Amino acid sequence: MKKIVFLISVLTTANISAQTARKYSNEFLNIGVDARSFAMGNAVVANIGNANASYWNPAGLTEVYWGVDATAMHAEYFQSIAKFDYAAVAIPLRESNSTVAFSLMRFGVDDILNTTELIDNQGNINYDKITKFSTADYALTMSYAGYFLGNKDIQVGANAKVVYRHIGKFAKGIGFGLDLGMQYRTDDGWYIGAMARDITTTFNAWKINYDELKPIIVDGPADSNETILNDLPAEGTELTLPKLQVGIGKKFQFDDRWSLLGEVDLGMEFQETNAALSMGNFSINPMIGFELGYDDMVFVRGGLNNLQQLEQFNGEKKTSIQPNVGVGFKFGGISIDYALTNFGDQGLGLYSNIFSMRLDFGHLRK
Repeated sequence: MKKIVFLISVLTTANISAQTARKYSNEFLNIGVDARSFAMGNAVVANIGNANASYWNPAGLTEVYWGVDATAMHAEYFQSIAKFDYAAVAIPLRESNSTVAFSLMRFGVDDILNTTELIDNQGNINYDKITKFSTADYALTMSYAGYFLGNKDIQVGANAKVVYRHIGKFAKGIGFGLDLGMQYRTDDGWYIGAMARDITTTFNAWKINYDELKPIIVDGPADSNETILNDLPAEGTELTLPKLQVGIGKKFQFDDRWSLLGEVDLGMEFQETNAALSMGNFSINPMIGFELGYDDMVFVRGGLNNLQQLEQFNGEKKTSIQPNVGVGFKFGGISIDYALTNFGDQGLGLYSNIFSMRLDFGHLRK
């Protein structure tokens, strides 16, 4: 019997009934971006203030004031099998005291071998029949941020995102969603922020290509093959439930050179998850991060997040928490950041190296 891994993905994706909310819908949008944010355990919703705010909290885009701010990140998962790329640019509109931003995200696995026609009905092997395909998720986000009723202490922002997902020629989906964010900053260094994701329950409308699937399901009794094909819907809608992240932070300026920024966030989902603080249809994931800075040039960062209850093989529950560390360097308008974090597989010790770079063209001109 021909067995291929991606068939499982197709069948799982296809098992979508109309208007179904799924726990892991659009999960690639929850990975996060920016090595600085990863190093701080994702506890940045209150203090983020550059082009990466288009992901973490669009309200922070108002901090991009003097010139265009651009950022990019590349990461690899599962021994480089999966690749994650992100780029964003923020453009200040100084006349209106607002900022617009655009970002593009891709998470994909390329060059997957399609061996469905490797062996013919007579058992002959023909390697020329092997082809390749990719499965990838894309998200294009357009952001806008400004001051709330002209009050520069209160910043608000919104994201409109378009999602496109495909599994080779076998299935594809497209969706749309909205995010809202808010930040409040005080002169003595306090930060308060909130980010509501998928406030309209982001959806994906899927379509299945039967003509491409039929060559895969060719073994076994004919009636069982027909049952499988009949169970696959031609199309369906998958919903992503809203999420809320709130945070509070404080920056301490010890002297002209040394500073310390700390933040505590709570990530809330309206469904039961593996989070250690989960009850019924509600769960909370606490996050904590810090950033020690020297001369606003060199930074050392750390954070904790993903406090989870993991079930062991013997049925017992084990509490795990994800540690993160990182460093950063900023000179003029150039920032280079590094993070060591196991966000690819929490609690199993599979750590990942993340690099990101940011260009602040406003400071580069100074």
